[in-house]
Amino acid sequence: MVKKLTKTNPNLIDLIKKLKIKSATEEVAIWKDVAQRLEKSNRRTAEVNLSDIVRYAEEGETILVLGKVLSNGNLNIKVSVAALKFSETAAAKIEAAGGEVLTIKDLMEANPKGSNVRIMQ
Repeated sequence: MVKKLTKTNPNLIDLIKKLKIKSATEEVAIWKDVAQRLEKSNRRTAEVNLSDIVRYAEEGETILVLGKVLSNGNLNIKVSVAALKFSETAAAKIEAAGGEVLTIKDLMEANPKGSNVRIMQ
């Protein structure tokens, strides 16, 4: 028998609810997709290094990480990064490169339609 996954982090539960509501009110699928991915097992949570962001992102782009951003690598492009968590050095490197560090909630409020957002896992 399969055990049902239940989240216990109240902040994450609240974020998932808000993402679903925003998806319904704005009639966009990106926030529903993000909510469904966040509902999955914690073992599927992404860990993205700055070197991955440099490899796949373009200058001025908004990157959404459904997990934690780690500081391995050097960031030499200006990007906005939204994630559940950041390591201290990763956040410092992003800001030093002229980029912006956001939470997923901040990104959802700043860009309700979710346009020009790249999801990285």
